[in-house]
Amino acid sequence: MMVKQKILYLANPYGFSAQLREGPLVELVKVLESMGAEVWEPFSRNNQIDKGVAGWAYRVGQSDLRDVREADGLFAVVNGCPPDEGVMVELGMAIAWGKPVFLLRDDFRKCTDSEDYPLNLMLFTGLPENGWEAFLYSSVQEVTDPDKALAKWLRDC
Repeated sequence: MMVKQKILYLANPYGFSAQLREGPLVELVKVLESMGAEVWEPFSRNNQIDKGVAGWAYRVGQSDLRDVREADGLFAVVNGCPPDEGVMVELGMAIAWGKPVFLLRDDFRKCTDSEDYPLNLMLFTGLPENGWEAFLYSSVQEVTDPDKALAKWLRDC
């Protein structure tokens, strides 16, 4: 029996910087693919957009919205204080549609409104009340941890 590869939308701000696009973004995509995910990375999926044509921004937004809706889950890079607003919108859509979400924050700064979470509490509304820590990663290396949520989700087909 052929197992369907799960599609993981990679919400991230790395594509805005050539240095981050060539380094951390490539590394993160490789790690996620090595775990068995089909990665939909919005910058590479929308790089054919001609910004000289009117309406390009609307088409990019609609393409990203469609990809988040059609993906099986969402992996979000939530660095910054606050994290990138586009990533937050994509994360909100995934939570609203009941998709599994996984968060990567290798930014050591605290950016929170509660004692319980390292970020705004709304980012954790798509995670379980107990055990949410298994869905939060503090490094790219930790993403492959077989005991954490992403590896378990990818194994459960």
